[in-house]
Amino acid sequence: MPTEILMPALSPTMEEGTLAKWLVKEGDTVSSGDLLAEIETDKATMEFEAVDEGVVGKLLVAEGTEAVKVNTPIAVLLDDGESADDITAPADTSKSTAPEPVAAPAAAASPQPASVQPAPSAGKSPDGGRIFASPLARRIAAQQGIDLAGITGSGPHGRIVKADLEGAPAATTAAPAPAGHPASAPAARAAAPAAGPSADAVARMYEGRAFEEIALDGMRKTIAARLSEAKQTIPHFYLRRDIKLDALLKFRSQLNKQLETRGVKLSVNDFIIKAVALALQQVPACNAVWAGDRMLQLEASDVAVAVAIEGGLFTPVLQDADSKSLSKLSIEMKDLASRARDRKLAPHEYQGGSFAISNLGMFGIDNFDAIVNPPHAGILAVGAGVRKPVVGDDGELSVATVMSVTMSVDHRVIDGALGANLLQAIVENLENPIAMLA
Repeated sequence: MPTEILMPALSPTMEEGTLAKWLVKEGDTVSSGDLLAEIETDKATMEFEAVDEGVVGKLLVAEGTEAVKVNTPIAVLLDDGESADDITAPADTSKSTAPEPVAAPAAAASPQPASVQPAPSAGKSPDGGRIFASPLARRIAAQQGIDLAGITGSGPHGRIVKADLEGAPAATTAAPAPAGHPASAPAARAAAPAAGPSADAVARMYEGRAFEEIALDGMRKTIAARLSEAKQTIPHFYLRRDIKLDALLKFRSQLNKQLETRGVKLSVNDFIIKAVALALQQVPACNAVWAGDRMLQLEASDVAVAVAIEGGLFTPVLQDADSKSLSKLSIEMKDLASRARDRKLAPHEYQGGSFAISNLGMFGIDNFDAIVNPPHAGILAVGAGVRKPVVGDDGELSVATVMSVTMSVDHRVIDGALGANLLQAIVENLENPIAMLA
């Protein structure tokens, strides 16, 4: 009997993917372990291997097809003695159902006008008559979901102005689709994350202005969804410190001279990774993650580091960072960053960890606040090292290289005093770098 090959779940969070390239063609004989296709997830392009042997009888999904749902049939494998004529109708009709997920993101990207009734606010009343409103009033109505057809204008000739919208109720949400209706679930999913005006309402604000509409790829959708959820659901608080880097910079220069023959060059970021990893051991209660109805306190320090790539970012995880040397951390970080930019990381290399680092110092940013990446308990936002006047312990004024950091913390996991202890440990490690080698 022909065997359907299904779109695989290549990571725990994968719900759909893009079939980037077929590595086989119809009629090819494959064995278990042979490469079948390259599949793009929201994070990486990964190779998909066969688990059975047979002959590729039919490719059901074309190369380049986006948003193919997990477990959707993408090909049919034939056993010995079978031919394409043996492919049954259900397997063959899966080709017609496979493109359906492609339409779903389009519907999600342009939510149904449930809370905003576009026809009245676009300038027409329900009976076809024109609604007179100022541009500002139309913009406010679009943003707040107000039906202009129900507003009486107080401006000249009954024109609706800003003052007429004060206290006006938002348009009534359309009745939900009956259970089982094909539009009910997608509409609910599309409406759930909406925190502002709809896509149509935003587009109307820029009528008459030239713009290019850019479709969201899987990575950008995931970043938008995860960070929106993180900012809305995680009770963030922020701790800030200045760190004097002169001792670290001098020590780094000495080490790099000694490591030159080995082809290793340590960066300031390598020291920051080590400092954070050791601090999580020094304040072990902070080495934890939020797990819904409990916390998981980790033993080793697995530190995630944000890496900017074209169109988004990765946070590869350096496991056991507390027990690794600076040179090993440096080599491993460079490898992870390089493969992250090529989208070649495996899921286990960018998932996990209890704490993250985001360093924008190389871009000249003095300081910023980062968003906690769940389930992490915190993230350290690192700014540039800048020469500044400082007052020493003896009261004397001098000049030092100072780096500003901000630690964003999940208050469900780490309280204020505990977070302060962790940040203090990070500061001490960086200002006394030789101690990190002890």
